[in-house]
Amino acid sequence: MSSFIKEVLKQMNTQLNRIEICLKKLSEEDVWKKVKSNTNSIGNLCVHLAGNEYQHFVSGIGEKPFIRERSLEFSDTHSLKREELINRLRFVRQESTAILLRLNDQDLKNEVKVYYDEEDWKRMRKVLEAGEPFYIRPIQTHLFLVAEHYGYHTGQIVYITKLLQEDEDHITETRH
Repeated sequence: MSSFIKEVLKQMNTQLNRIEICLKKLSEEDVWKKVKSNTNSIGNLCVHLAGNEYQHFVSGIGEKPFIRERSLEFSDTHSLKREELINRLRFVRQESTAILLRLNDQDLKNEVKVYYDEEDWKRMRKVLEAGEPFYIRPIQTHLFLVAEHYGYHTGQIVYITKLLQEDEDHITETRH
């Protein structure tokens, strides 16, 4: 297996662990609380991360059916309990890991098609260039972009958790 894939999975698993720590510190209400009206709740971010990872790794690279309605990830409120969010994130990670562990260094150069729902993107972006509802990128690019995206939103989740909690615990195991 590719050392690049191992590192991507290691980093994404570290981020997943941080998300789980955050979710376990929060009440069910806090998981879905928006600190401002123009922000996302931790629950929304978790649903979004699971959807993004599934779309790129499981559906795109793994060629499983595309099932995602991205716009709903940000409008959802309280539909999933904390434990259900953790289970969804873990399930998608399990699926992703099984697919990625089958790849080698040569596979990283292969291009894959990642589909999206055109109407859903129109709702999210309000403008969509004409064309097919997919994009094509090398697997290595997908791995990099999804890992970066996961880390970005994990940072938001950690920060929101710190805003909502009074304790002095260090979620990332280091002081920042």
